[in-house]
Amino acid sequence: MRSTLCGLVAGLSLAAASAVGQEATGRPVHTFSIVARDTVTGELGVAVQSHWFSVGSSVTWAEAGVGAVATQSFIDPAYGPLGLDLMRAGKTAPQALAAILASDPGKDVRQVAMIDAQGNVAAHTGLRCIPDAGHRVGRNFSAQANLMLTPKVWGAMAAAFESARGPLAERMLAALDAAQEAGGDIRGKQSAAILIVRGTSTGRPWADRLMDLRVEDHPNPLGELRRLVRLHRAYEHMNNGDLAVEKGDVDGALHHYGAAEEMFPTNLEMKFWHAAALVNAGRLKESLPLFRDVFAGDPHWATLIPRLPATGTLNADSATVQIILSQVRAR
Repeated sequence: MRSTLCGLVAGLSLAAASAVGQEATGRPVHTFSIVARDTVTGELGVAVQSHWFSVGSSVTWAEAGVGAVATQSFIDPAYGPLGLDLMRAGKTAPQALAAILASDPGKDVRQVAMIDAQGNVAAHTGLRCIPDAGHRVGRNFSAQANLMLTPKVWGAMAAAFESARGPLAERMLAALDAAQEAGGDIRGKQSAAILIVRGTSTGRPWADRLMDLRVEDHPNPLGELRRLVRLHRAYEHMNNGDLAVEKGDVDGALHHYGAAEEMFPTNLEMKFWHAAALVNAGRLKESLPLFRDVFAGDPHWATLIPRLPATGTLNADSATVQIILSQVRAR
């Protein structure tokens, strides 16, 4: 049925919204979330936590250059794709949300927030959402929550987001932390997610989705989500290091691999490629302690070493390869 609902918006008209609510009320994904736009980069995002399994698989929706949607409470996931379709067709977030609500007989149990690429925001908390429930719309964001322990949650989220500094991900996480500190979900916590896309589409969806992280089931989902965001940042350095290798930029590779390894010094892969970058920079001696640690953690990395010179990934002759491999026995 959900795929059928999405197909009904092919004409991109407001009449397409009549598909919403034609089946029974959906899963009770009670939660707190934020949709937001970064005024500097134009990035669009949505972040959420809930005492419900895999909250990110149904609540969070975003498309580069279009907007972001959070659909929750007694959830109808069709609000996500329908909202994005209508905003892509030129409707503002308030227009898109109003059109879908007008055709939904279950709107009183829905909680939804939308933001478009221009920063227009709209939110709806149905009259029959389980208390405490409410939302706070601000400049370029909306914070919303239902089934909360206290009515302070969405206000705390708004204040935290407005006062936070740094990238969009960190500011949205600050809002989620504030929600939890204000009481959070009355049932506790289980899953969390964050989704961020570019403010302008490049036409390459894989490049436009900047961050898409989910914690499906965890005793401390926000703590784990923060760890994943930090790991994501580290792997951004790894990806940039790989690109530098492709371009023959030894210094760039060394910088990015080193930055990643500094963030997660126990990660063997990050340490390995940092060591390889040192070799490529002519700093073999500095690489050896790193190789030694990697080989001690997993000797299979040593098996990889002789395979790399022929690919141009490791600038090492046979003598250098043997020096590196001697670190297997050096510990």
